[in-house]
Amino acid sequence: MKLTLAENIRSFRKERKMTQEALATVLGVTVGAVYKWEAGLSVPELDLIVRIADFFDTSVDALLGYRMQDNSLDASMNRIYNYWLTLDPAALDEAEKLLAKYPHHFRVINTCADLFLTYGFSSHDTKLFRRSLELLNLARTLLPQNDNPHFSESRIMHGISVIYHQLGEHEKALELMKKHNTDGHFSYEIGVMLAVFMNRPEEAVPYLSETIALGLINLFSAMAGYAFVYHSRGDWASMMDITDICCQLIARMKADSQTDYIEKTHAEALFLLGYARWKNGLEEASRETLREAARLTARFDTAPDYSLKSLRFMEQSEYATLFDNLGATAAESIESLLSRLDDPVFTEKWKENLSLEQ
Repeated sequence: MKLTLAENIRSFRKERKMTQEALATVLGVTVGAVYKWEAGLSVPELDLIVRIADFFDTSVDALLGYRMQDNSLDASMNRIYNYWLTLDPAALDEAEKLLAKYPHHFRVINTCADLFLTYGFSSHDTKLFRRSLELLNLARTLLPQNDNPHFSESRIMHGISVIYHQLGEHEKALELMKKHNTDGHFSYEIGVMLAVFMNRPEEAVPYLSETIALGLINLFSAMAGYAFVYHSRGDWASMMDITDICCQLIARMKADSQTDYIEKTHAEALFLLGYARWKNGLEEASRETLREAARLTARFDTAPDYSLKSLRFMEQSEYATLFDNLGATAAESIESLLSRLDDPVFTEKWKENLSLEQ
C-alpha cells in the first residue's frame, strides 16, 4: 500500500502559500521536522497527523493519501489475476491476504495453489512449490464446495505430482500420475517423466504411444468441428485451410499403405477438403481431392480395420482400436457428413466420384 503523506503535506502547505517555517510555527515543531516530513525522512506522530489534517481542512485519509480499495472476494481475485499476467510479485502478497481472509474457501485455495506453482516455476523457489503443495492438499478436503466441472480430485492430484517432480521426488510423482491417469489424461507427462527425467525410455513407450494416438484423434475431431463452424459462417477459405492442414497431418503421420482406421479418417478429411475447395471455386482441385477420398473410402470398406497399426510412432498399437460416431464404414461416415452439409448439388458430385471407384 503506497501512502503519499510527504507529498501531500508539501502540496497543502504550498496551496496555503506557507513556508516550512510558518507551518512549523503553527504546529509548534522545528523547521527541521517539517523538512523531514516533506522529504519522506520521517513521519509525524499520530496526534500531529490529526492536527495537520485539521489545519488544512482535510481528512486524515486524504492527508495520508490512503484510498480504500475494494477487498471483496471477486475484486481481490481480479487483482491477483492482473498481477499474475505479468508475474508481478504483488500477486503473492495479495494471495496471502486473501488466504488469511478466506482460509477454507475452495476457489481461493485452489487459485492460490496454482498461483504459487506458477511463480515457483518462474523463480525455481522451492518455498513456493511447498506452499502450493500445502494448499493443494487443503483443496482436496474442500472439494465438496467445488462447482466448477473443470476441477476434480484428479486435477488436484496432477498438480501435487507436478510439485513432487519439481522437488526431485520423481518416484512419488510417477506413482501419483499413474494412479490418477484416468482415460490417459496424464500419459504424456508420465511418458516424458520416464524418458527424459528418469532414464527409463522403454517404460515410457506405451504412454507416449497412447498420447500420440489420443492427441491426433482429438486434433482431427477438433479440426472437423471447426470445419463445420466455418461452414455455418460461410467462411470457405478458413474451412479449406483447416481441412487441408488436417489432411497433410494425416498423410505425414501414416507410416505405410496399410488400411486401418487412419485411412477412414483420411477419407473423411479429404471429403471435407474437397467440399471446401469446391465452395472456393477450385473445381479441378476439388475433383481430384474427391477422387482420392472416394478411392480411400472404397479401399477401407473392402476390408475394414479399426486398428492404428499404420500410425507412425505407435510402437505398441496391437490393442489400439478406434471408432467414431459418424458410421461404421467410410461410406456411411461420409453420408453422415453429406447430410450435415445439406448441399444437394455437392451430394451429386460426391456420388459421381464414388461410383467411379465401385
